[in-house]
Amino acid sequence: MSNDQMNQRVVKNALTGYVRIFIRMGLGLVTFRMLYQTLSVVPEQFGFWSLLWAVFGYGILLDFGFGYSAQKRVAELSVREDWAEMSRVLSTIFYFYFIMAAVAVTLGVVASGPLIDLFKVSALHREYYRHIMMVFLAGIGLAFPFGIFPQVLQGQQRIATANNISITATVVNFFAVACVVYFKLSFMTLVVLSLLSLLLPNIYAAKLALDYMPGVRIRPRLFSRKTMFDTGKFSIYAYTNSLSNVLRNKTDQPVISTILGVAAITPYQAGSKVGEMFSILTRQIADVLSPTAAHLHAKGDTAALRHMMLNGMRFSVLAATPLYIITAAYMDGVIRMLTGVKVVTGPMLGAGELLLFWYYSLVLTHEVFKNMFMMAGQEKKMMQQGVIEAAFNLVLSIALTWWFKHAFGVDWGILGVALGSVIPTFIYGWGFIWGWAAKEAGMGRRELFAQVIAKTWLASIPMALVAAAVRFQPFWASGSNTFRVIVESSFVVAFGLGCLWRLALSPGERASFGAKIGRKFGRQGKGSAR
Repeated sequence: MSNDQMNQRVVKNALTGYVRIFIRMGLGLVTFRMLYQTLSVVPEQFGFWSLLWAVFGYGILLDFGFGYSAQKRVAELSVREDWAEMSRVLSTIFYFYFIMAAVAVTLGVVASGPLIDLFKVSALHREYYRHIMMVFLAGIGLAFPFGIFPQVLQGQQRIATANNISITATVVNFFAVACVVYFKLSFMTLVVLSLLSLLLPNIYAAKLALDYMPGVRIRPRLFSRKTMFDTGKFSIYAYTNSLSNVLRNKTDQPVISTILGVAAITPYQAGSKVGEMFSILTRQIADVLSPTAAHLHAKGDTAALRHMMLNGMRFSVLAATPLYIITAAYMDGVIRMLTGVKVVTGPMLGAGELLLFWYYSLVLTHEVFKNMFMMAGQEKKMMQQGVIEAAFNLVLSIALTWWFKHAFGVDWGILGVALGSVIPTFIYGWGFIWGWAAKEAGMGRRELFAQVIAKTWLASIPMALVAAAVRFQPFWASGSNTFRVIVESSFVVAFGLGCLWRLALSPGERASFGAKIGRKFGRQGKGSAR
């Protein structure tokens, strides 16, 4: 595959990814609101639902880095078309996953009682929630081995195919949740249907991935300890890096439940959901560049790798900055739309703003660079940085949550977790990762900043000023209801995008994008650079 073909595939993968994200965010907004209003009638119930899926995030610990390895090895072996080695690699990883899932589910079922007690579930719901937890663990264990195949599709640089599967799964899950809410079905039914919408798409991804490689077979006899050892050289670093990401990203709800109680997760989720949706939308470019980085690294094309990194960082910032400005400006309205609550409390708003800033900081300094260079021979150094940052995050989150609880009350304790995430990311992002990225790009810190961030920030100043003027004008109650939030934010976004188009893009880029848009709508895009 030539570099031009690869660039075209990256663009296609990114575009389908944004379609997937918009559908996921649209349906996710409705789904989250339905569940929040239905389950939060009993605060413990929504908190436990959120906690289950937070625990699901810890499933990455059983990955041992082999998911990342599968993506990397598929990209590398596809260059050589070594299907025999591909069969050994994928068979080894699949059946290793199967064994680890069986062990984890068994231990989880045996320890279900102490786990429920750890999460401080009330005696009234203890046994019912324990049974739900066991079913959840069994379903996740069954889905876990098949989770390798979306990674295989990414390694094949068929992210568009994986995105289409994800779109279908999102739609199916939405209708399943709607049926549970409309027909007032049980909490257990909700859990089972959600698990099926996770398992079945992975099985279909397996079929499509293997159909694309007819010479590849997944068989128990192909399980190889030597292959596991060889693949594990990369996997150990990828696993440790994944573990550090889990500690950085997934410890908020367990910390809250153990220090503040599981009911405190509900108001925290109201604010943190905004940041999560922002992250889903803005990390798309970084995600599609991972297999491309492995492919370029296998070819030894350092210049193309560096060029793609710089463009990836720049366009990630370009996409994320206007979204950050408008979301921060209308955080209270976004929370109301997500949850249906009439009054957004101070802790909800504070957690939302802090976590939104956290995710934006990750876009600026972490996402593109770390995703690409994990696949391009920098896994050891990446692991060391990730472990230090994650440990700092966990210790600070626990300490600040405890302090906020005693200094300001339980309700405000959730801000401790949010601050515990923001501070380490900001310090390590600008203090360490930024300099490392500049070195890989062959330039200084200031030069890198000027190339990938400065122009976008300068072009976004008018948008920020207009957003502030609309929010604080004295003529009407800005953002006081959903209609005003939509109308006002649409105006601000349209103005901001116009500024970015004129000020952040070069004439050549405007001409190129204009021509592509024109072709989509049957025009030639003449004059688009004006």
